[in-house]
Amino acid sequence: MPSMITISLPSEQRAKLSGCLRRAGRREIGGILMGEQVAPDHFRIIEFSVDAVSGTAAHFVRSPKHHSAALGDFFRRTGADYRRFNYLGEWHSHPSFPVRPSSEDITSMQGLVDGERDINFSTLLIVRLRCWFLFEARAYMFVREAPRRSVSLTL
Repeated sequence: MPSMITISLPSEQRAKLSGCLRRAGRREIGGILMGEQVAPDHFRIIEFSVDAVSGTAAHFVRSPKHHSAALGDFFRRTGADYRRFNYLGEWHSHPSFPVRPSSEDITSMQGLVDGERDINFSTLLIVRLRCWFLFEARAYMFVREAPRRSVSLTL
C-alpha cells in the first residue's frame, strides 16, 4: 500500500455533518462512512449514518444495528458494486476536544480491522465545530496488522 491515502469530503456532506453537529451541541455523535473509490488510493465520502442519541459529552459508541441497516440500504442503492462503493469507516465528533483520536478510539479502530470481520482497513474521521460554525476534521487510516496510515483529507 502507498504511504498516503486521499479522502474527499464534498461540501454537501460537510454541510450535512455541520447540521448534525449543531443539533447535537456538546454531545458526541457519530456513525459510519460510506464512500466511492474514485481513483487508486482516493476515496470520496458520499453518505454517512448518524446515531444522534447514544453519545455523551465525552463518549460515543455507535449502535451496530442502526448503522448496519444504513449500510444495507447504501449497497442496494449502489447496485452492490463493492469494488466502487463500500464501507469506508467510522466517524464521530469531539465537540469539546481536538480532532485527534483518543487512546480508546485507537484501540477500538485497530480492534475493528484486526478482528474477525472481513475488514482490511477502516478510516476514522473525527469532526467538530469550533465557535458553532468553523468545521474542523481530520481522518486516520487503520490497516489490518499494520501501523496507522497517513490520510490527506480534502474538504
